Amino acid sequence: MALKSTIYKAQLQIADMDRHLYADHALTLALHPSETDERLMMRLLAFALCVPADDLRGRLEFAGGLSDTDEPDLWQKDLTGDLVQWVEVGQPDDRRLAKACGRAEAVRLWAYGSSTPIWWQGLQGKVSRLERLEVWQVPTSSSKELAALAQRSMQLQITVQDGGIFVGNGQDSVHLEPVCLKARGRA
Repeated sequence: MALKSTIYKAQLQIADMDRHLYADHALTLALHPSETDERLMMRLLAFALCVPADDLRGRLEFAGGLSDTDEPDLWQKDLTGDLVQWVEVGQPDDRRLAKACGRAEAVRLWAYGSSTPIWWQGLQGKVSRLERLEVWQVPTSSSKELAALAQRSMQLQITVQDGGIFVGNGQDSVHLEPVCLKARGRA
């Protein structure tokens, strides 16, 4: 018998001073049976950092991710069905990223885990020409601290200022400083 996903609910209060974005979001996330709290929270963080200021070009939504190999973790589709954003979490291979760049206007990857430097060393040359790709690394210690905030029902405040990110739940908070491994348009 197949294991079922666990449902998490999150209330996000986002104050992103870098993008002048201030918004509240009520989200429902499914934790896949093979997924960790760390990955779940990275998906939540990716949502907060990639959500557009308005829905004029479609909403950013959680996609199939682990359950569907043809879908990212999050995506934003416009009213015609064209992909505006393709957002991945983890360490996908170069073929997946190239395919995503061929389908979406912008591809954003949030890598985490202790093996990220080794993974990136092997991938960097293969994706250097993908102009639509942006790659960020969240330090392992930060992603582990973020995982500790995971609860089935969460109220999180996410503040972004000068590239630093603070995530808090009213009792505990985590400070993250992602490192840009590849900016859009260049290697």
